[in-house]
Amino acid sequence: MRLEGRIALITGGTSGIGEATSLLFGKEGASVAVVGRNTERGKSVAKRISDAGGTAIFVQADVRKSDDCRTAVERTIETFGRLDILFNNAGTYSVNDVVGCTEEEWDDQVDTSLKGTFLMSKYALPHMIERGSGSIVNCASGWGLVGGPKAAAYCAAKGGMVVMTKAMAIDHGPQGIRVNAICPGDTDTPMEREDARNQGLSWEAYVHQMTGTRPIARMATPEEIALGVLFLASDDASYITGAALPVDGGGVAD
Repeated sequence: MRLEGRIALITGGTSGIGEATSLLFGKEGASVAVVGRNTERGKSVAKRISDAGGTAIFVQADVRKSDDCRTAVERTIETFGRLDILFNNAGTYSVNDVVGCTEEEWDDQVDTSLKGTFLMSKYALPHMIERGSGSIVNCASGWGLVGGPKAAAYCAAKGGMVVMTKAMAIDHGPQGIRVNAICPGDTDTPMEREDARNQGLSWEAYVHQMTGTRPIARMATPEEIALGVLFLASDDASYITGAALPVDGGGVAD
């Protein structure tokens, strides 16, 4: 098991990529703090990890709020004794260009992804620095590397996460901490399904619209993205930091 004895905190761990990563990390031997806003879903994910023989807790938190982020880190360390891995996965998405984007939509997407990554890292890093080791993975996006249509706020948030990842890697590599970003393409998650409904498209039409021209012309599964997160978080990536890894079916190359 690649994460035997490690302690991991995963934001947005109640569904989609975060849920799949929580379950995979538990299977790979990590004790997992599942962090999110939805208590019912979060407790369900933690129970699934425990039922499979792993160890997990759920911590209710909104990553847009400083006190919640501090509490999530403190609760993890109080329960498990330390923190080895932070996966900043929480994010939101709504369709709009700059003209159509409301201030509320902008704030929600930028605050959840970019500010949330900042806050969680701010409170996790001192504990990692003290121990001289740690791995942080930030969930950016292929559209954080190249941009995309009708997604100005989302691209701003994810692009900011990519460059922030590089800055954090430079700052904290000498302290024994690796920081990388995973950049998923379109993935079959509740967020993508909701976007299809909001656009009035069938799932099949939506998938074709989003992925039809890519070298691998389908959606990723959340489990496929989780495998990329596992690689970056584990010792398999011990000499990798400051990287932004596309897991997108060739979308960036297209």
